[in-house]
Amino acid sequence: MGCAPSIHVSQSGVIYCRDSDESNSPHQTTTISQGTTAATLHGLFVKTDAAESIPAVLAFQSRQARNSEPRRDRGEGGRVGIEAETQTSRTSVKVSATEECVGPMRLTQEPIQVLLVFAKEDGQSDAFWWACDRAGFTCDIARTPESAVERFLDKHHEIVVVDGRHSRCFEPEAVCRSIRATKPSENTVILAVLPQRAADQDEPSVLPLLRAGFNRRFVESSSVSACYNELIQIQHGEVRCQFKLRACNSVFAALEHCQEAVEITSEDHVIQYVNPAYERMMGYHKGELIGKEPAELPKSDKNRADLLDTINTCIKKGKEWQGLYYGRKKSGDSVQQHVKITPVVGQGGKIRHVVAIKRPHVDNNNQVHKFNKEERCIGEHSQSESHPLRHRDRRKDSIDGRSLSSRGSDAPSLQNRRYSSVARIHSMTIEAPITKVINIINAAQESSPVTVAEALDRVLEILRTTELYSPQLASKEDDPHANDLVGGLMSDGLRRLSGNEYVFCKNMSQSQLSVPVTLSDVPPPIAEMLNHEECWEFDILELEAATNKRPLTYLGLKVFASFGVCDFLSCSDATLRSWLQLMEASYHSSNSYHNSTHAADVLHATAYFLRKERVKSSLEQLDEVAALIAATVHDVDHPGRTNSFLCNAGSELAILYNDTAVLESHHAALAFQLTTRDAKSNIFNNMDRNQFRTLRQAVIDMVLATEMTRHFEHVSKFANSINKPMAAIEDSGPASDADAQANIRNSPENRLLIKRMLIKCADVANPCRPLQLCVEWAGRISEEYFAQTDEEKAQGLPVVMPVFDRNTCSVPKSQISFIDYFITDMFDAWDAFADLPGLMEHLSENYKYWKVLDEMKCKSLRPATALWPPASV
Repeated sequence: MGCAPSIHVSQSGVIYCRDSDESNSPHQTTTISQGTTAATLHGLFVKTDAAESIPAVLAFQSRQARNSEPRRDRGEGGRVGIEAETQTSRTSVKVSATEECVGPMRLTQEPIQVLLVFAKEDGQSDAFWWACDRAGFTCDIARTPESAVERFLDKHHEIVVVDGRHSRCFEPEAVCRSIRATKPSENTVILAVLPQRAADQDEPSVLPLLRAGFNRRFVESSSVSACYNELIQIQHGEVRCQFKLRACNSVFAALEHCQEAVEITSEDHVIQYVNPAYERMMGYHKGELIGKEPAELPKSDKNRADLLDTINTCIKKGKEWQGLYYGRKKSGDSVQQHVKITPVVGQGGKIRHVVAIKRPHVDNNNQVHKFNKEERCIGEHSQSESHPLRHRDRRKDSIDGRSLSSRGSDAPSLQNRRYSSVARIHSMTIEAPITKVINIINAAQESSPVTVAEALDRVLEILRTTELYSPQLASKEDDPHANDLVGGLMSDGLRRLSGNEYVFCKNMSQSQLSVPVTLSDVPPPIAEMLNHEECWEFDILELEAATNKRPLTYLGLKVFASFGVCDFLSCSDATLRSWLQLMEASYHSSNSYHNSTHAADVLHATAYFLRKERVKSSLEQLDEVAALIAATVHDVDHPGRTNSFLCNAGSELAILYNDTAVLESHHAALAFQLTTRDAKSNIFNNMDRNQFRTLRQAVIDMVLATEMTRHFEHVSKFANSINKPMAAIEDSGPASDADAQANIRNSPENRLLIKRMLIKCADVANPCRPLQLCVEWAGRISEEYFAQTDEEKAQGLPVVMPVFDRNTCSVPKSQISFIDYFITDMFDAWDAFADLPGLMEHLSENYKYWKVLDEMKCKSLRPATALWPPASV
């Protein structure tokens, strides 16, 4: 009814303080004391022998605003008829932020946040609640593991107390592991509350708790003082240490972004850390350096013979060394560096680390390092670990070449002009979507806790990269087949040889156009085959043989008729037939893989996907027509070589399209050029101009989507924009709104993603075909890659995919790598949307087939008859 709390007195004289119904406090009822002494609280008579506890009762109302979990009333039956309303004083402890120091860094620590995870309210949870109140900590309480994780992710508590006394409510180890699985928990102390043991029982081991992720344990005690003492010890021990460790992330962030190369070694001269500037300067990756001694790395022969001894002698004395040194890069080149080496003294007065700071030496008119002609030992006392960064700015002792050149010139500062230009750029009102996102994150960082700000820094770092969706591929030794596939299919092919004038022939041989046929003119055997074209197991290779390598025209007539394409385009059947024949004639029948049979196979898969209920309900007829046209033309005039090959060869197409999506751009452009060149085959001739532009844009977008450099981008966007939101709606229960799913699917942006995913899956659906088709297609693509490797070697071009050497290649390994890296995740996402259990079953069986061949050390498409089937099959 009101904001005032009510007081309940039990039969035994125990006082309970209960918030009003509007309270958000999870702590609704608190036992204060029990006894016989009478006391008066603002006109309310209560029985108690603990007068010192009364102020805590009066302070209870102040916690109402600090908590958000809904009340869960206890069903205790021991309360009797005295109930009265009273006002409470606001005497809760107010604790301001405290200051800590890490070396020269001064840090501000906000009041500690504590999360209590108790399934039900009892004296123990009350004791911790009041202990937090006494210590000035903010406190939340969660009743379930799920709400505990949700609360923790929201506030990132420094201390989490988990009730481990009642395993029937929840498993404390499971709760701890759930919290530890989150990123913010690395700086959190988790305390387990355990039941008291009988005096004759052995002390249980703490190892299971430590393995689960707990830091400490607390034996059950409802004493507020005991709980208070435990929390204070944690605050001054683990919490303070974790707070300082967390602050060290900012130091590493500075090291990661500074322009000077930094190397940190241990007292035993083992490299422990190098920053990105060091990697750039020396050409090594940190994985090649960390754990090694500098003595193991190649040395430059330009240094004086006694220079290393001089440096080591200086460092052993605890003194800093500074001077010029020649380092040897991974490439073998020597680079002159200005080096500053500082020993860091730690526990026991011993040198525990050595920090080396390096930057390239630039001789600017013999002025840059005139003060460093001889090495110098600076300072008799090095920095200790307790104050590792407390030293004067020694950059003033050496001259920065950039600042010297700036001061030595009377001309206006080039750097000042640059800063002015940058300022004008940032003041522009033109904002790209990614810029808006970055600005929003920057604004959010200002009011975020340290851990959140650090996480947002990482987000910004990722967003500012250009390869947002490209995964990190394992090293070449781990999977050379996947590595070569990625290099051949996803790179822009910029590894070209200077002076190479190889140009791919544009005048590809084309078969003569045959007389157009109608569906009624189709020979009966072919007509019988086409009756089964709606089945996924349709044998396109059988149609290829029956049509004398012209399956695209025949299948296109059947598929386009079933989708009413002519009616939509307002074109005649004869025009469509001429167009199909023109497109098929523009494919190279000499290609083992990228020929009109592949186009027909992709057209068949596209039509199959378009007939799936969820896909059909997501797209409009224009989208369907665009998909069928895109499938038909998506590889027209394909030369049987990859984009990387064309770029390396300096072909006319690569030059025309600036080494970017060369073939895909050519396929789309040529398709429209051929179509509009002759009215007899121009299927777009009667379309409305605006509708044609929309259709054309959709076709171009789908053809370009088959280019593999953006493969992971398309798959990631589809999964995050469509799969995950729809799954969330489905998980919300049977009452979920079907209209909400339809709204997700039918938005213009998501329809675009669906069309891209559809043609991408149709383009590489071979591993999901029946086994005999899968094996045949694998042989055809391997032969095309073998031919490319042969030509690269003959022409002296870089070999894009070295594993595809016809003399050494393992076809099973190449298929396994292709499925693992490109196919599995994409078809999992597409199956989740379109419901394709048959395809996924074929994919699984085909993968097992290639695995068995690989285990048999078989490199060919099929095993020797005598070895098949193996006993394991």
